[in-house]
Amino acid sequence: MPHSVSLINTIAAGLGLALVLGFIAVRVRLPALVGYLLAGVIIGPFTPGFVADAGIAAQLAEIGVMLLMFGVGLHFSLDDLLTVRKIAVPGALVQIAVATLLGAGLATWWGWSAGAALVFGLALSVASTVVLLRALETLGILDTYTGRIAVGWLVVEDLAMVLVLVLLPPLAGALGGGGAVASTEPVWQTLGLTLLQVGGFVALMLVVGRRLFPWVLWQVTRTGSRELFTLCVVAAAVSIAFASAALFGVSFALGAFFAGMVMRESEFAHRAAQESLPLRDAFAVLFFVSVGMLFDPMVLVERPLQVLAVVGVIVVGKSMAACLLVLLLRYPLHTALTVSASLAQIGEFSFILASLGMSLGLLPAEGQSLILAGALISIATNPLWFGAIAPMQRWLRARSSLARELDARSDPLAELPMTTDARYLSRQVVLVGYGRVGRRIAAALTAHDLPFVVAEQNRELVEKLREGGMAAVWGDAADPAVLIQAHVARARVLVIATPDTLHVRQMIEAARTLNPGIQTVVRSHNEEEAALLSREDSAIVFLGEHELAQAMSREVVRRAAPA
Repeated sequence: MPHSVSLINTIAAGLGLALVLGFIAVRVRLPALVGYLLAGVIIGPFTPGFVADAGIAAQLAEIGVMLLMFGVGLHFSLDDLLTVRKIAVPGALVQIAVATLLGAGLATWWGWSAGAALVFGLALSVASTVVLLRALETLGILDTYTGRIAVGWLVVEDLAMVLVLVLLPPLAGALGGGGAVASTEPVWQTLGLTLLQVGGFVALMLVVGRRLFPWVLWQVTRTGSRELFTLCVVAAAVSIAFASAALFGVSFALGAFFAGMVMRESEFAHRAAQESLPLRDAFAVLFFVSVGMLFDPMVLVERPLQVLAVVGVIVVGKSMAACLLVLLLRYPLHTALTVSASLAQIGEFSFILASLGMSLGLLPAEGQSLILAGALISIATNPLWFGAIAPMQRWLRARSSLARELDARSDPLAELPMTTDARYLSRQVVLVGYGRVGRRIAAALTAHDLPFVVAEQNRELVEKLREGGMAAVWGDAADPAVLIQAHVARARVLVIATPDTLHVRQMIEAARTLNPGIQTVVRSHNEEEAALLSREDSAIVFLGEHELAQAMSREVVRRAAPA
């Protein structure tokens, strides 16, 4: 053909091979991300056969980074973070520090410079939000309190890495960087100028952007054109990212993140997320493919011990640090193991940091290959660690008195105060979960002056309920000890209003063992599960969609029927 088709070749080969290998990865119960990275390895310069255009792939990856960060900002909820701030903020910051020290220690032992060691350690310290969300969705625990802790933890990590992306370029010269992007000016001057530019950009986005872009989105929505709406969302993401880099010297990643944050202020935020999702997913795949192209498989042969050390930091060192932190913050063993499994991998931010470190002349090529090797292995093995949580918990409980004490530790919130009124200790309702559904049930019980005790996993929420004079205990109701503290043995009704579908039957069995005559009322979102609970556990089950349809039908019939 008379004209260059490198762009078409790169996109076609990248997406086509990613589809095939992603499908194979999912079929063998691995994250699709593993397939995308392997697709990049196959079309990269380090393997024989077709080699895609690395320059074009890098530009496509930049767009992928923008849209990935836009998605992170679009889904960033300060309220969700605040509900788990007492564990997520200190836990994530300390864990980042520990993992960075471990990674930097390895790099220093190998003879790398201080700058290379710092970038390497930071890249190993941050887990993939994409991998975590998909793992929690697969397990059905995304909406549980433990799931929210894991997501909040990674949100704090992401915010910390956004700050690193801002500060690393001005500090590159002082850290020994020799890349084209590195600054040669005095550190205090470049750092101060960078913070001033970032501050100006953030202020502009929060003051002007929060009002302007939701208004623009509303004007486009009024046209009724779906294509214009999607175009507006994508144009805002890319344009703000580009403008932030051109006018304020801020990275594309930070600009796109704030574009998502201000777009979230619009009432059309959910629609914006849905409409832009296919394009975000497509370019995210190209981003992971381009990252795979940078991976030299020979590092597995030439440096196997270094690869094992990297995987050890990611899977063992970082996870153990997180587990200990969660336990020190007085959370249950199950929560500690879940957070540990969530962090036993690295992903997109690690790749972005590695690329930035290379461009700044801080990170050697072997460092990027080691990071990619660690990512591939840790992502591929991550489902195994989630699957090992329950067996590990049982094994520890059976063989370790310390593990049993950690699950049944003395905590003032884990049992009702001695001053609790007697009406809450007999013939009461035990309400498991105080979320959107549980809160409404509690309001109805209060309106009818019916006593109830709340069992909730959110410590901060239990503290607030206690301060408000409500009877509440902290803990996982799947543990019989929590139900005992809620005095389920003398209760009249057990209401399970939590979205945690995995442990509902455990809760019912424990309650029936302690109180054979107790009535159970359960919330469910799955018809098969609802039928099973109703048939085998004699529970009264409310299926969300069924109840909504019945309520809407009654209202429609009432309004449509002739007077």
